[in-house]
Amino acid sequence: MGLFVMAAAKGSPGVTTSAVALAGSWPGDPILADLDPAGGDIALRYRDQAGVPLDPERGLLSLGAAVRRGSTEVQLGDHVQMLAGGLEVVVGVTSPSQVQGLGPAWQHLARMFRSVPGRDVIADCGRLMPGSATVPVLQNADALLLVARPTVEGLSHLRERIRGFSEVLQLGTYDAIPVGVALIASYRDTHVVSEVQGILDRARLSATVLGILAEDTKAAEAVRTGDGRKARTSLLLRSAADLAERLRALARQNAKAAEGWGAA
Repeated sequence: MGLFVMAAAKGSPGVTTSAVALAGSWPGDPILADLDPAGGDIALRYRDQAGVPLDPERGLLSLGAAVRRGSTEVQLGDHVQMLAGGLEVVVGVTSPSQVQGLGPAWQHLARMFRSVPGRDVIADCGRLMPGSATVPVLQNADALLLVARPTVEGLSHLRERIRGFSEVLQLGTYDAIPVGVALIASYRDTHVVSEVQGILDRARLSATVLGILAEDTKAAEAVRTGDGRKARTSLLLRSAADLAERLRALARQNAKAAEGWGAA
């Protein structure tokens, strides 16, 4: 079905926690792929349903190896693990060298992630950097969600990343990949959404601020340990559910606009 990429403009403003929250609030039965080029955090922070650490060898590393061997029947489902709470994940690699080692397999992986029958894939690509090995994933995305904090530094890097990736994202063309922004802030700070949108509009950047992802450390810990009862009613997952719907709507709107542009 669809491929939705999450990334940060600078450092680590909580992309992994945000990605787990978004995937956990996503309609249907999504798969979360940990594709951070700096090395994934899912295997370090989370456990499976039995409370056992995840296997770092089963995930992106095993999937990439199967693709490089030229296996004709590579199935993504053979390389996923299930977190406490029921979310299926593709565990990331542990070092940047392993990411680069996947080489040309990234093109195949990107197409695979976008075409999982009946399921969306949410890809955590960590920090968005020029020349990143994960650019093919970004180029195949139905939408990109950039996670940022509404600080002077955070918004400066957000603007520069959107500008720097405008060609990769084909912004301004009918094939453009829609860009959404999620702001990590207190859920009460609703004014920052319009303020940041105004900043992006004045800079003539094609991005839509979709909303706030609530800072909620207790809920993040409940998600990590699989305590669904505590997490389900939290501001974190409620805000993630709102963002999930808005991101999907952004992708749908963009697809319709592209169809209309192509027919014109």
